Amino acid sequence: MRVLAAMSGGVDSSVAAARMVDAGHEVVGVHLALSSTPLSHREGARGCCSLEDARDARRAADVLGIPFYVWDVAERFRRDVIEDFVSEYAQGRTPNPCLRCNERIKFAAVLDRALALGFDAVCTGHYARILEGPDGPELHRAVDPAKDQSYVLGVLNRTQLEHALFPLGESLKTEVRAEAAARGLAVATKPDSHDICFIPDGDTVGFLRSRLGDAPGDIVDSSGRRLGSHEGTYGFTIGQRRGLRIGMPAPDGRPRYVLDISPVTRTVTVGTAEELAVAGLTGIRPIWCGTPPSGPIECSVQFRAHGIAAPAVIEVSDDEVEVEFRGPVHGVAPGQAAVFYSGTRVLGSATIARTRRITPRSTTAC
Repeated sequence: MRVLAAMSGGVDSSVAAARMVDAGHEVVGVHLALSSTPLSHREGARGCCSLEDARDARRAADVLGIPFYVWDVAERFRRDVIEDFVSEYAQGRTPNPCLRCNERIKFAAVLDRALALGFDAVCTGHYARILEGPDGPELHRAVDPAKDQSYVLGVLNRTQLEHALFPLGESLKTEVRAEAAARGLAVATKPDSHDICFIPDGDTVGFLRSRLGDAPGDIVDSSGRRLGSHEGTYGFTIGQRRGLRIGMPAPDGRPRYVLDISPVTRTVTVGTAEELAVAGLTGIRPIWCGTPPSGPIECSVQFRAHGIAAPAVIEVSDDEVEVEFRGPVHGVAPGQAAVFYSGTRVLGSATIARTRRITPRSTTAC
């Protein structure tokens, strides 16, 4: 089988490519250039798109004895991931750029190009498993719960799963690092990348301000009483507790959380944890990893890459998913991805459009 190995320059993608070589496949390594002006060096464990990362990927390919290329996808990444990220925050939503990158770059642009060039599959270093089910390939959680990345792969459809390979899904991270060292790969001790790759300094608010400008407004409580001010609603996410910079404490001394964000009125509303609880949500633009579910089904729903999945009942229409939770859920924000699980299996995902609050505020969509 001809396999295109996406090599970021990290330990995971390097070992994944090595395992494909060991399996006897014809492997070609490719590094994705996501920026037209990449930094020379990564800043510690932040980002994965520097010239240093490209060189690390090339050195790993040399050790493995496979051809290696750099593909320039910077323009598409800027349009489909970075601009989407900025636009979502400007509208008061909370996007996940890693999901968007997997959906539109790694398993759309790259996979489409790979298939056009005669490759059979794309291999990545994601920690997830593809198991053969009665109706075809199924996406499942990784064996290592601390590294499981099935959440950010919940945007893949059945056709994409048929051409995807995740060789690390059955392994622990410690095993992968030990294997890299045994193979003589210089990236064996390289720190894992984290945070948003196109914001290497980790200053998300500063990044958004440089593109959206200052947009000062008020911070109010749920009764509308002004508590403080802010420089832009894009600096907040629903469920946020820290960094609110409210001068006056709550009368009862309890912590405050962001309840609502209104870019139109430039208002951020804060309140108690109880006010934050939601009973359900509506998801749009569903993507199914297999056959779409029919009728109400019991499953669990996850909202963050390493968050806890909440028990729920979902009901699917053509373009929406209605979710009713079995108990109160906190910190759910429009723009996030809701990924649906049945046990370890990923059923699919949807983008959260609206939530339904348990308190009297439930009559107002957020």
